[in-house]
Amino acid sequence: MNNIGINVLLAVAGIIIGFVIRHLMLVSQINREGSKAEKIIQDAKEAAKELEVNAKEKVLKIQQKSQSEFDRRRNEFNKEDERLQRRRSELDTRLEKLERREQNLNKRQSSMDKKANEIENLHTDILAKLQEVSFMTKDEAREVLLAEVEKEARGDMARIMRQIEAEAKEEGEVKARKIVTLAFQRVASEHVSEITTSTVTLPSDEMKGRIIGRNGRNIRSFEQAAGVDVIVDDTPEAVTISCFDAVRREIARRTLQKLVTDGRIHPANIEKTLKKEELEVEKIIIEAGEQAVFEAGLPPLHKEIIKKMGRLKFRTSYGQNQLDHSIETSKIATVIAAELGANVEIAKLGGFLHDIGKSMDHNLEGTHASIGAEFISRYGIPKEVVNATAAHHHDIEQETLEAIIVEAADAISGARPGARRESIEQYIKRVKALEEIANSYKGVNQSYALQAGREVRIIVQPEKIDDLEATRMARDIAKQIEEEMQYPGQIKVTVLRETRAIEIAK
Repeated sequence: MNNIGINVLLAVAGIIIGFVIRHLMLVSQINREGSKAEKIIQDAKEAAKELEVNAKEKVLKIQQKSQSEFDRRRNEFNKEDERLQRRRSELDTRLEKLERREQNLNKRQSSMDKKANEIENLHTDILAKLQEVSFMTKDEAREVLLAEVEKEARGDMARIMRQIEAEAKEEGEVKARKIVTLAFQRVASEHVSEITTSTVTLPSDEMKGRIIGRNGRNIRSFEQAAGVDVIVDDTPEAVTISCFDAVRREIARRTLQKLVTDGRIHPANIEKTLKKEELEVEKIIIEAGEQAVFEAGLPPLHKEIIKKMGRLKFRTSYGQNQLDHSIETSKIATVIAAELGANVEIAKLGGFLHDIGKSMDHNLEGTHASIGAEFISRYGIPKEVVNATAAHHHDIEQETLEAIIVEAADAISGARPGARRESIEQYIKRVKALEEIANSYKGVNQSYALQAGREVRIIVQPEKIDDLEATRMARDIAKQIEEEMQYPGQIKVTVLRETRAIEIAK
């Protein structure tokens, strides 16, 4: 028991001692932490004091800066106020001067109004006296003056117009002559092509009877099958075939030639030979169209277009073969387009196709230009070429430079020396028509067709036609000739106005 009690007492004593030691250690730690806290507080107070001092210094600096800025602004304001005061005094002075000047102007205005009234009265008196002296009213005098001024202005206008036209013609002719000459040099083609005749040569006059047949059976059968008229007249050893369709006429001519050579002329053989020749002519047409495309330097075209162009091999205009004319126009248009910087391919194709409507214009209504344009538009031809084809005779408006070039190339090909010819009857009709058109205008004294109908010279009455009216008359007559007549090349219109002053010395 004693050992147990002693152990308990020792344990309790150990616990108490440990507690005391721990308490002492805690007290020591607390004291150390307290010292640290006091030191931190002390440091914080010192830092706060330092910050306070710095803040006071900054506040002082800001106050000093604000005070200086305030003083500067106050000085500027004072200066601005002084300037405004001076400006106000100057404005007051100017206002007083303006008021005095306005008063003076009012006085002068009243004086000028009085003088104006006096001048107006004086002008009225002078005008009345002038009317009394001249026996003319104011309106009549104005009309006379305006008439004189108009007459003088019209004379000056006519002189200026002639000068401008002369300069434009001189410059334009030089350049045009250069381009056309270059086109002729590069496009060397034959002169007038032989007209496709409708005459069939016979070995003897006895063959005429065989062509006619018994009671006219053979000739009626031939005309009905071929769609032509066969004229058997007194021409020795020849018969004539008449038809408005050149291809049909060529087929009939070749058929009749074969029948005459063969000698067997009867309805059955006529139909058989005619069918063979139709196939042969169709081959010739296709070959001619393909050859023309090759000669013009064009890419392959649609088969139908080639056929229509090949038909132009049998079509002539004033003795000029239309297929050769199309090739030549294409080449000339190519040269002109290259010189002017236009689209060469469009001009070339437009020149080649511009007269394609002539191969079908006898079957359809409308001009060959519109018919041809409508036809080629179905086969993917560019719209610029379609416009050039439709507009080369001004049926519609020309939309591109290439259309104008095609028109010019067409005119050059038809108007060049030796390109075309016409019959005596057509020539006489054209000359008469020229003179009739010229004589239909008022003030025309006489008119003459000169240079084989290539020029019409008109003499006008000078007291009725002045210089400006003469210029207008020349343009109007030229325009009417273009609209109403058909002719190869071009026609020059010359209006002559001559005045003479005659006095007799006694």
